[in-house]
Amino acid sequence: MPQRPDLSDRDSVDRLRLIVRVARMYHERGMRQAEIAGALGLSQARVSRLLRSATELGVVRTVVVAPPGIHSDLEDALAERYQLTDVVVVDGDDLPGHSHTLLRALGTAAASYLETAFHPGDLIGISTWSETLLAAVDAMRPVKAPGAAKVVQLMGGVGDPQGQVQATRLTAGLAELTGATPLFVRAPGMVGSVEARLSLLNDPAVREVSQAWQQLTAALVGIGSLEPSPLLRLSGNAVTEDDIARLRALGAVGDICQRFFDENGVYVDAGLGERTVGISVDQLRTVPRRIAVAGWERKYTAVRAAVRGRWITALVTDIATARRLLDEP
Repeated sequence: MPQRPDLSDRDSVDRLRLIVRVARMYHERGMRQAEIAGALGLSQARVSRLLRSATELGVVRTVVVAPPGIHSDLEDALAERYQLTDVVVVDGDDLPGHSHTLLRALGTAAASYLETAFHPGDLIGISTWSETLLAAVDAMRPVKAPGAAKVVQLMGGVGDPQGQVQATRLTAGLAELTGATPLFVRAPGMVGSVEARLSLLNDPAVREVSQAWQQLTAALVGIGSLEPSPLLRLSGNAVTEDDIARLRALGAVGDICQRFFDENGVYVDAGLGERTVGISVDQLRTVPRRIAVAGWERKYTAVRAAVRGRWITALVTDIATARRLLDEP
């Protein structure tokens, strides 16, 4: 709390008057401390002390005014509510015909965040099938500081060639931007049996990737709804309608890297985990930084479940999703 000056004492009043004068010269007229010292016949050290006193007495008060489009209060409230380390909230219209606008807004915001999110030597995992992550990597500028060590694909997948091109572009693109070496999963994402999965995990090329999953320092993921996206369908990783029916019966509402969870974020398997060639639930949840980029009305239930279940530590989302998450009882 600012100190209250003694206005009954003449010396105090004179000093306060000098403090106000110096503060106005510095903050309102933009004069440098040396100029103020010369104009008033004071030492520069005394000018500095007077300016410090102006803050202590409440003569000068710092007020942070967020410009339009910056939602710091909302981000802080959301981070505290769901125990997230970072939240980025962007404007965007989640309306019919505006999905591309929101996708671009999420991608641009995520790109800005990611440009300073990684550390030298990081091992970064990236989920393979996400339009928002593609938008983020497309908008991201090369990292200037010493870059990450590796960017590791978090799940395999053999499907439509277009889907494979997108998956490769995502992993390779982030690796190039961060100065890292890309590490791809050269195997199907979903196989027919437990034995087939174990056989693939014992392949030297896949074993190198699976070992890297245990050492990740950061993971960049999307959040999927129960119904697979068009890009996921192209990938060859989309679960069958029978699998979706079983997952729905178990209460599943969304997934990260094909690891499904219910509305409270509790892991739901339905027998898919033992057939998935990708990062395991335990490996994923022990990554220190798990950054998700996700929004839109159709994904709200999945995003809510992911933050409830602590599947992620940071979230880039749209303002409508953020406000709904805060309004939750």
